[in-house]
Amino acid sequence: MVSGLNEPISAVAPKKTRVAVNGFGRIGRLVFRYLWEDPTIEIVHVNDVCSCESAAYLIKYDTVHGTWSHDVETAGEDAFTVGKSTVTFSRHAVPKDIPLSNMNIDMVLECTGKFLKVAGLTEHYVEAHGIKRVVVSAPVKEEGALNVVLGCNHHLLGDNAPAIITNASCTTNCIGPVVKVIKESFGIVHGCITTIHNVTGTQTLVDMPNTKKSDLRRARSGMCNLCPTSTGSATAIVEIYPDLKGKLNGLAVRVPLLNGSLTDCVFEVERSTTADEVNEALKKSSESTMLKGILGYETKPLVSTDYTNDPRSSIIDALSTQVIDGTMVKIYAWYDNEMGYSKRMAELVNIVAAKFIQGTEPDFKYE
Repeated sequence: MVSGLNEPISAVAPKKTRVAVNGFGRIGRLVFRYLWEDPTIEIVHVNDVCSCESAAYLIKYDTVHGTWSHDVETAGEDAFTVGKSTVTFSRHAVPKDIPLSNMNIDMVLECTGKFLKVAGLTEHYVEAHGIKRVVVSAPVKEEGALNVVLGCNHHLLGDNAPAIITNASCTTNCIGPVVKVIKESFGIVHGCITTIHNVTGTQTLVDMPNTKKSDLRRARSGMCNLCPTSTGSATAIVEIYPDLKGKLNGLAVRVPLLNGSLTDCVFEVERSTTADEVNEALKKSSESTMLKGILGYETKPLVSTDYTNDPRSSIIDALSTQVIDGTMVKIYAWYDNEMGYSKRMAELVNIVAAKFIQGTEPDFKYE
């Protein structure tokens, strides 16, 4: 069960954890919005290759998630204000060039999606600037990093947790709770997932060479095509559940929508079951376990736009659950791949800050 920022906090507030954000794209900005409301966190610096004017404009106005309630203004080329607070800004492509050492930064949120090796993250942040913890908005599939899906393996955030901690990926956060319930309730022999995923910045608006990805299909217009492509989410789930290594895989289909994604999960399970029994296990887990607030369960005939701004990681479309021949289970799980993921990352930052920097109890607990 999760407790959060809407609940009363201690009258004696701990010293705030000073945070910098590197990468002010879709996830960087949404996590910024969430963390701005966290009384234990102080965001003091943002780095991106865009202009400060663009950063200030895009944190305020968002086509999908709406206009932010806070007043945001530029304060020259190297700072912007949120209300009465000032956030400094820099434009460095290489993280170790960001002037973090002079800012007394405790934690960095690495949200560029470009630095996914332990050696590089350690060099740029821990060694160059003495950063205590780095939280990454993408999986780092190497020893020396801890990939966390809250509600599934957050118990690994113990005293021996490494300095590099990731929030895994948006789709891994979607399928992680589903895998947890099916694995624990029925056992998984093997499975395959397909994520029907809205467009991202790695695609092009019109047909043109794509410099971000080698996948040629992402060079075709993201607004006019269904685009089959890869997803690392199914194989990344083994970072969360190592015993499933070699048993899960999957693909993605990028669709011409700005928000609201759906994952089609198919599992061969160890014992015979029914659609009703599967739904009951998922419903129970969404209501009364550590997945409450993370896993949702919906019986209404909803569509993708109904899940825009939904902060949950995964919402079961109960009307679509099927079981074929007793042991093949098919589940649809909706997710706002931006908002749900950013909410989990903000919670992860709160937990990491409390446990490893402030030495206090986090506001978010899953138990």
